[in-house]
Amino acid sequence: MTDPSVQDGSTRDGAWPMGAARAVSLAEATSFLLLLIATAVKHGADHEIGVKILGPVHGGLFIAYCLLVLYVGSLRRWPVKRTLLALGASVLPVAPFFVERHWLREPAPASDGAAGHGTSGHGGSPGRASSAPAS
Repeated sequence: MTDPSVQDGSTRDGAWPMGAARAVSLAEATSFLLLLIATAVKHGADHEIGVKILGPVHGGLFIAYCLLVLYVGSLRRWPVKRTLLALGASVLPVAPFFVERHWLREPAPASDGAAGHGTSGHGGSPGRASSAPAS
């Protein structure tokens, strides 16, 4: 009961849904692209087996993606705009890749309180800031 990862919810409520959301996001985007290819093959070569298989698979992944986005958005207290954009991403073929890359990844732990991965918007290279004055 004294495990800090359980007390702050990162293991119980953070790691599981984020990992599942990332996996489902990638699978949903990939299945969407494969379904588009299968649809082209269905109409171009008159072979509909791909659509018969990928249609239900993509449908299940689509529903799982939407539910996980709602859950993670609530858990992580995303702004409504971000949650709606992540849900809207589900209807664009490659947008869930963006969602996984930019919104569903765990933030890097800050060892000294400074943002160390260069996403603060200040420019420059990631890592430690130099204390030497510019000449």
